[in-house]
Amino acid sequence: MNKIPRIVIAGLAAVFAAMFAANGFVRAASRPDGTAVFTRGNYTAAVNRAAPLAERGDAQAQAFLGFMYEHGRGVAQDYVIAVHWYTCAAEQGHPTAQYLLGLMYDKGHGVERSDTLAYKWLNLAAAHAPPHAKEYYARIRDAVAAKLTAAQVAEAQWLASNFVPKAPQ
Repeated sequence: MNKIPRIVIAGLAAVFAAMFAANGFVRAASRPDGTAVFTRGNYTAAVNRAAPLAERGDAQAQAFLGFMYEHGRGVAQDYVIAVHWYTCAAEQGHPTAQYLLGLMYDKGHGVERSDTLAYKWLNLAAAHAPPHAKEYYARIRDAVAAKLTAAQVAEAQWLASNFVPKAPQ
């Protein structure tokens, strides 16, 4: 394996570990959802561990599985499936999943592009993010807001303010 893919993989692992550390991953090795094997680069094993938990409604595992599908780690890259898992976790109130789902709407990856829905999810993520991520999430939300009319911002804010997290699904 050449150095560039190793650097990219290591960077993705570090970013992913940091994202989920704030959402209750004090000890990744103590969780059966695959984060420990992910950080060691065993993506297939990570998916195999996360999938049953995601199917049972674990928002953390759903967000993790969405990330794996979005980036093609341990599975074939599939934005539509990534959006499915991000949506399952985001609808339960998982801020990292809300952020990542907002980005998918912003880019039009796996969904029809919608700046209004991107803003909704990014606004929710910024509101509920851990302290170290709040400012970053808010900056991304504000960048999306710059593409919207005042009426679209109002609609997106209304959607976010009426959001009620669902029970695990």
